[in-house]
Amino acid sequence: MEIKEPAPAYERRKYTIEEYLELEKESDLKHEYYRGEIFAMSGSKMTHNDIAVNLIYKLKDALKGKPCKPHNSDQRIHIPQNTLFTYPDISIVCGDRKTLSDDNWNLLNPTVIIEVLSPSTKNYDQGQKFRLYRAIQTFKEYILVDSETIFVEVFRVNERGHWELEEYTNTRDKLFIKTIDVYIELTEIYEGTELLQG
Repeated sequence: MEIKEPAPAYERRKYTIEEYLELEKESDLKHEYYRGEIFAMSGSKMTHNDIAVNLIYKLKDALKGKPCKPHNSDQRIHIPQNTLFTYPDISIVCGDRKTLSDDNWNLLNPTVIIEVLSPSTKNYDQGQKFRLYRAIQTFKEYILVDSETIFVEVFRVNERGHWELEEYTNTRDKLFIKTIDVYIELTEIYEGTELLQG
């Protein structure tokens, strides 16, 4: 999902979380919230969507019968420590799902987050958004999948609590999601895209 500049209708003043949630409830579009500002989220290109669907399909199958559950970009995540409300492309929760005030809507405890990178969101997803995500106590693995080249970055928390990076650039590679002990071939991630055909 791509982030635009603050939506013009919402630039006039700061909004409370309660106001944002009410606006989002009535809106046909998705919006991100951060420190009183509301940002419109636009649709994504086909390659981006193909990658996200491929991943959801493989994760759903791999996690069948296990205590971890994948969610698509309709699942909103909230981080109380920094106020962020956002819709990652894919989030995975292991164990019981916890939501804001038990509202069954705003997820608080993702374990794995996957973002499919687009040109307009790449810097944000790799930088500020990753810093904001790291405030989530249950967050253990962050996966960034490029939609312009065959390239996957995985950040994992090690035993000392430090984030380590692993990169995948070859179609013969298998992405390893350590937290859920799942392997996915890069050819499966990019299946049906022009990147794989090229």
